[in-house]
Amino acid sequence: MDSATDSQTEKAARKNPKAAKSSAFDYDLIVIGSGPSGQRAAIQAAKIGKRAAVIERARAVGGVCVNTGTIPSKTFREAVMHLSGFRERGIYGASYRVKQDISIDDLLYRVQQVIRSEIDVIRNQMTRNRVELIESTAKFVDPNTIELRSAGGHGKRQVTAEKIVIACGTESARDGHIPFDGRRVFTSDDVLGLDFLPRSLIVVGAGVIGVEYATMFAALGVRVTIVDKRPVLLPFLDHEISAALTYVVQQSNVTMRLGEEVAEIHILEGASKPVEVRLKSGKLLHAEAALYSIGRVGATHRLDLDKAGVKKDDRDRIPVNEHFQSSVEHIYAVGDVIGFPSLASTSYEQGRAASRHAFGLRDDHQGGIGLFPYGIYTVPEISTIGKNEDELTAAGVPYEIGKANYREISRGQIIGDRTGMLKIIFSPDTKQLLGVHIMGEGASELIHIGQTLMAHNGSIDYFADAVFNFPTLAECYKTAALDGLNRLSF
Repeated sequence: MDSATDSQTEKAARKNPKAAKSSAFDYDLIVIGSGPSGQRAAIQAAKIGKRAAVIERARAVGGVCVNTGTIPSKTFREAVMHLSGFRERGIYGASYRVKQDISIDDLLYRVQQVIRSEIDVIRNQMTRNRVELIESTAKFVDPNTIELRSAGGHGKRQVTAEKIVIACGTESARDGHIPFDGRRVFTSDDVLGLDFLPRSLIVVGAGVIGVEYATMFAALGVRVTIVDKRPVLLPFLDHEISAALTYVVQQSNVTMRLGEEVAEIHILEGASKPVEVRLKSGKLLHAEAALYSIGRVGATHRLDLDKAGVKKDDRDRIPVNEHFQSSVEHIYAVGDVIGFPSLASTSYEQGRAASRHAFGLRDDHQGGIGLFPYGIYTVPEISTIGKNEDELTAAGVPYEIGKANYREISRGQIIGDRTGMLKIIFSPDTKQLLGVHIMGEGASELIHIGQTLMAHNGSIDYFADAVFNFPTLAECYKTAALDGLNRLSF
């Protein structure tokens, strides 16, 4: 089916939705989960006249993304950056603060505001697109039948669908021997339920989520200790970015215990620092609280996937093919529950792609799995796209680099960001841009300039010759390109 046929099919379905209906099932599509991937899957189906429904637990509309993950954590970060005066410290000094005594309520007030607004937007979008929202828990009865149970377990019924998309997301991994209480020892899913701001914090696990929260709390003046068995912070990053982040984090009085593993955690009642973490090396660490962040697992344990014949891996995630089909042909899975890359941005496109495939519409982009940026909301912010030096070296691909430091850019001086940097990697033969790696204010916005050039196989000559607004951080691209071209001349 070509693109012209796709367009005609969608237009015809909108004009005559009844033509697309099948009487064999209650719905053409049921989506389990209302996060980014689930929303997009359901709305795509509704736009071609299909009867679509989204099942989500009560008081969880928007999924993990809106309620405990992406949106709350990034709003929490923004509150930290404002109230702590972190952005202005490069201008007014390291002790500068907007508010001296910051409480957990100060931080969570804005978070709750944004969550409520996001939920309202999602509900409105579903209503506007004629997607039915069913607030219940869901579990499979058979490959086409789902049992719904209302909040509190009162009342249940069954619904059927021709196609099903699983978009239930993930939840924090929890080791059985760790004494989680949601207050002294907690996961990232518990942050919004904290009732105090600890003065000291041990972060176990230096993955993206762990390092994001570690740097946020450190910006507030909390004494943070990071424990991780890996010897390098975020080793998947370009090595210069990882090293620069490590330096900045250390300057924020964060203690890093890298190459170390946790043996035990205990809560000592009555102690001023009641959380005791014993490392396998024998070291003892004490703090007021501990954030346990060792990864995430698929939130599939409630779904009774075995009754539908859907296979899952040892982390409760669902393996899928290139069309996002599970081991059962008409059951798809999208978003974090399928694993890499586990980004809200790619999840949106995965949901759309799965829905289009389910109903016979062509999708040439494979759900955004090709070229996509990472945004890491540490303090400072990091964003990256394309290849890094280690990857190109391992692949035997020649490359050259160009760099720009924020401190050498007028805008960087104006905003007081003297540690930021932008690095480009390009082919020395064709000058084609191969990767962009940024650390500093606005990194997750700036990355899209590089993304656009890479999507069109562009040369860094464009950056060298382009006129950028002055003063802007975007000028870093021109400076980095000129730096790279200068390297070629030697």
